[in-house]
Amino acid sequence: LQILVTILNENDNSPVFPQPNITRDIPEDTEVDTAIVSREEVTASDADLDTIYYELTTTVQDTDGYFAIRGENNPEIYLQKALDYDKFDSTTLLLYARDRPVTSSDLTNTATATITITIKQSDTRAPWFLPCTQLHNDTSVCISSPYSGRVNISEMSPDPLLLEPGPIYAVDPDYTIRDRIVYSIVGGNTNEVFSVDADTGNLTMNKIVTSPDSFLLQVMATQVSNVRKYSVATVEIKVINKSNFPPYFEKGVYNGTVLVGLPQRSFVYQAGDPSTPLVVTAMDEDFLDV
Repeated sequence: LQILVTILNENDNSPVFPQPNITRDIPEDTEVDTAIVSREEVTASDADLDTIYYELTTTVQDTDGYFAIRGENNPEIYLQKALDYDKFDSTTLLLYARDRPVTSSDLTNTATATITITIKQSDTRAPWFLPCTQLHNDTSVCISSPYSGRVNISEMSPDPLLLEPGPIYAVDPDYTIRDRIVYSIVGGNTNEVFSVDADTGNLTMNKIVTSPDSFLLQVMATQVSNVRKYSVATVEIKVINKSNFPPYFEKGVYNGTVLVGLPQRSFVYQAGDPSTPLVVTAMDEDFLDV
């Protein structure tokens, strides 16, 4: 008597990842669609020889959608959306391998691999002149105001010029890199009157100014390790006559009279002369003809 025995494959084995824990360091400027973890590294095996179905999730809030797998049967992990170091610098992904589709009601065996991704800040932004104001709480853009200062005509100043809203100063906004900044004047420096210290940004005079015309300097801040990363700021220097005397009031004390109940912007009159408005006058000996 010949007996034929057929052994049926029981789904009694879970998928197995070759590496249950994977770590990756990737630069911030990694291009979209770049493979982060290869298919071979995360392809699970199954002793039951079942087809494996994959699913990728993230455990870190606000990092969903940046990474994905190529398909439910292709676990290669790739970058799906451009990274921004200022939004997050690391995340943890969970890759599930199942021997049945997600929607299946059959008994399903599952394996999990943990992928830890650390993002390294890249040199993506040009220097910022300070002080500056961020637009709409966007940390990637900071707008600075023009600098301004004054010099006296026909007078040489030996010290760095005082500017508003502060001294010329720029920083590398990629703060984990903090490349060194150098300064130079690239425009508006008629007759080479001014010079800027390459390291400090201090603006000084090379010669006296004999014309009342103002200067509109263009100062460039450049990263030392990447000359393509630069910014240009405007510095307006007004040329004025030297002031030798402070202004002074004609009187030390002014007395006035005002009636109760008058509306706003009503005149205050001189005490003792209710028909003459009170006038406070200051003088300056530098401008006797004014």
